Amino acid sequence: MIRLNLPSFEIKLSGTKEQPRIFDVLRHRYVALTPEEWVRQHFVHYLIEHKGYHAALMANEMSLSIGNKKLRADSVLYNRHLQPRMIMEYKAPTIEITQKVFEQIAAYNLLLHVDYLVVSNGLQHYCCKIDYEKRSYNFLQDIPSYESIAND
Repeated sequence: MIRLNLPSFEIKLSGTKEQPRIFDVLRHRYVALTPEEWVRQHFVHYLIEHKGYHAALMANEMSLSIGNKKLRADSVLYNRHLQPRMIMEYKAPTIEITQKVFEQIAAYNLLLHVDYLVVSNGLQHYCCKIDYEKRSYNFLQDIPSYESIAND
């Protein structure tokens, strides 16, 4: 796996060289180590260890449904009342972040109606805050701390 633009963490691996697995701190189990999962685990640890997010208020691979269509949000952050506040979408480092990625996360937000959307491929990270009253969004310079989101 390639080095990402995220802090390192204590990585727990298992499996074989042909089928490596990485421990997911949110799902409490080992999962297949894909390039996207490599980004997810780095980003989740970054949020917990550097931004003050609570693991108990985050979930990976959240199932969503729009009619007959089944979707899966990569990660969701909840507030203390278990209302969704942020959706995170991850791509492998080799995948360019395009308008299509933002359209994908926006579709998830039609269901969850969160205040923050985050997209990362491990090298580039984008975070925007949604202003529902003005029907607009603003890209932020950095991923906000949990404290700033909780007080928002």
